[in-house]
Amino acid sequence: MSNNHSSEATHARKADIFCRDESRVDWHSKALWLLREKRDRAAKQIPEWEKLRQLGSEIKLHTLSNLGQYLEQFEAKCLENGVQVHWAKDAAEHNEIAHRILAKHNVKKLVKSKSMLTEECHLNPYLEERGIEVIDTDLGERIIQLAGMPPSHIVVPAIHMKKEEVGELFHHKLGTTAGESDPTYLTRAARAHLRAQFLSADAAMTGVNMAIADQGGVMVCTNEGNADMGANLPALQLHSMGIDKVVPNLDSAGVLLRTLARNAIGQPITSYSSFYNAPKPDGEMHIIIVDNGRSAMMQDSILAESLKCIRCGGCLNTCPVYRRSGGYSYNYTIPGPIGIAVGAQHDKTDSMPWGCTLCGSCSFVCPTQVPLDKIIARHRRIKAEQNRLPYGKKHYMPLVGKFMSSTIAMNCSMSAARTSLRILPHSLLKPFSGAWGKYRELPQAPKSSFEAWFKRNRGQ
Repeated sequence: MSNNHSSEATHARKADIFCRDESRVDWHSKALWLLREKRDRAAKQIPEWEKLRQLGSEIKLHTLSNLGQYLEQFEAKCLENGVQVHWAKDAAEHNEIAHRILAKHNVKKLVKSKSMLTEECHLNPYLEERGIEVIDTDLGERIIQLAGMPPSHIVVPAIHMKKEEVGELFHHKLGTTAGESDPTYLTRAARAHLRAQFLSADAAMTGVNMAIADQGGVMVCTNEGNADMGANLPALQLHSMGIDKVVPNLDSAGVLLRTLARNAIGQPITSYSSFYNAPKPDGEMHIIIVDNGRSAMMQDSILAESLKCIRCGGCLNTCPVYRRSGGYSYNYTIPGPIGIAVGAQHDKTDSMPWGCTLCGSCSFVCPTQVPLDKIIARHRRIKAEQNRLPYGKKHYMPLVGKFMSSTIAMNCSMSAARTSLRILPHSLLKPFSGAWGKYRELPQAPKSSFEAWFKRNRGQ
């Protein structure tokens, strides 16, 4: 499966390419909805689930409201523990710092656990251009790295690939048996391949799920133990974190940890929730703290709430648009609702905020109550105020506004639409419904408008 879509193509154009393979679309949607169902079952097993969501939201809001204080406390505690702390204002500075540390130690091979921040900063190609081999050790990340693709999901990055495709990829890249697609066989082959990488690595790098301010340590959550294998073997370890990852204390981390895996894939907790707060004997531990636009987002009270996100991926699993348009339809490293929330300002096509129905399902499942639908609507307004509406919308939306503000025009057109839906064949009408109707069935026409029904029944 190729993801060679132009970065300048709109979300709708990229979604159209994905939707050409209807069987893949159906399979992709069902696979993600299965995760949503697992999430619902896991949440129902916790009587205080909604209280946990509320508490998680309050913890994150409190931390963001006092971010400077907690970041300074975190740095001071890290230094006490012998951890070296670096500050990066943007992706370029983050990459420069990481390379400087690695070059100082003459690192030739780096094993890296899953980190959406390093994907955001495009660290891998930066290091590879400078002669450092980077091995992603999360199984899903390694699959897409071998395939030359970016992640299509923040938790299950290879969700868009079928096992047969992975089998073919492993045959060409790892020498597995041709035509073999058994997941157990492929996983064991990947394990043997990665074990050799761990043992020969000069340094390790991980992302950060949570940074504990009063401990001066970071928490890394994985299901495969790959972060631990990496960080515990070489003497040099690096951890890359956004400024929004800091939390006040272990109690706060415990609250978020109870919701993280449940909301992601429906399991009680990640198999490995590891805590690092000091370098190994005769080793070095470095933490790179990155802004990269996060401070700017905090200037807007609505957009700032997107920084409450703990990257569980639950919003992607439930989103009807993401499930049926794929992760590569978004013009940002992070796809789905949270990708729109944190990446819409970087989209040169200005189309991402409209890759959403505003149904609110993402906000309903978010473990820290990020109001994603409101944030996405806010991005639409910002685009309009900046006169950056996508092609077409800037021309027809003013007309739509005038049309919908006219009671007579609205009622007449809706009456004509109901009549057409009842009388004319839908195959005749679908071409006039544009992109909306291309992959949908037209609705059955109601007998009357709501206004007419209300006038008849208002006395009751």
